[in-house]
Amino acid sequence: MHNPQAGKGPQPSRDDLLKLLHAAGHKVDYQSSKEKKWHKVLKKPGDIVAVAGGDGTVGKVARRLIGSATPIAILPLGTANNVACTLGTSGRTLKDLIAGWKVARCVHFDAGVAKGPWGSTHFIEGFGLGLFAETMFQIDGSTKKDLERAEDPEDEINSVLRILKAQLSKLKSKDLTIRLDGKDLSGNYVLLEALNVRLIGPSLNLAPAADTQDGYLDVVTIPHGKQTMLSQYLSRRINGEKPRLKLPSRRGRHLQIEWESSPVHIDDIRWPGDKKDVRIRSHAITITVDPGALVFLTPAAKGRKARRA
Repeated sequence: MHNPQAGKGPQPSRDDLLKLLHAAGHKVDYQSSKEKKWHKVLKKPGDIVAVAGGDGTVGKVARRLIGSATPIAILPLGTANNVACTLGTSGRTLKDLIAGWKVARCVHFDAGVAKGPWGSTHFIEGFGLGLFAETMFQIDGSTKKDLERAEDPEDEINSVLRILKAQLSKLKSKDLTIRLDGKDLSGNYVLLEALNVRLIGPSLNLAPAADTQDGYLDVVTIPHGKQTMLSQYLSRRINGEKPRLKLPSRRGRHLQIEWESSPVHIDDIRWPGDKKDVRIRSHAITITVDPGALVFLTPAAKGRKARRA
């Protein structure tokens, strides 16, 4: 499964990917994720589903494979590659990753489940409202053009960081009614993220302790009046530093949220989509965990042999 539009700068073509896969001894069925009815090929996924693309492509393929025992192998071509970073598949050449499948490990990977007035859906990275959701849906017009002009992943990430910082300075907080595993966490917040992975958006490490195999979500919040820490972090990232960010975080299996009005994101997409504009008096969502819902291939550590998957 290949997203030919993923990432910035020179990227491998369809023929380049097929050449690498054939050279490693694999028989390949190629599918572009940009074609209509792309998902039909997943009805007979083969031995491995190799996903060449960014987090968006990984997410939409993974959501189609919930409950499947077929392992997903990521060939990271995106900008942030948050899922690949979580699994240790970033920073390696595509050739090395493909060669490593012979000794790679199959690891189970939790998925989140969001249930609301619009139905139910799984997520791979996280669910959230507030800063990231608000910013995600305001990236259009001149802002979108700035991102399109970015010459490489680092340039694009810095552009998103600047957009987030500008949005944070004027964002209004929201009154949220929250219960996490029965504990009341209600309050006035500028950000709430229920995360399955450590990283989100432009490689922001919001949940350093997140574990994709522990059956828990890491719920990260920023209350009203506490934006300074995140603003300073964004400034340092924009300046090329690698600071640590310590935000209030709690782990849980069952999250309930209710609020009056605010956009919501599931991974990198709006939820519900534009075609599901349901008129409701209030928004109430329940977030739970689907333990071990997916299987991913992860490479052996460098210099060490792993048992076969």
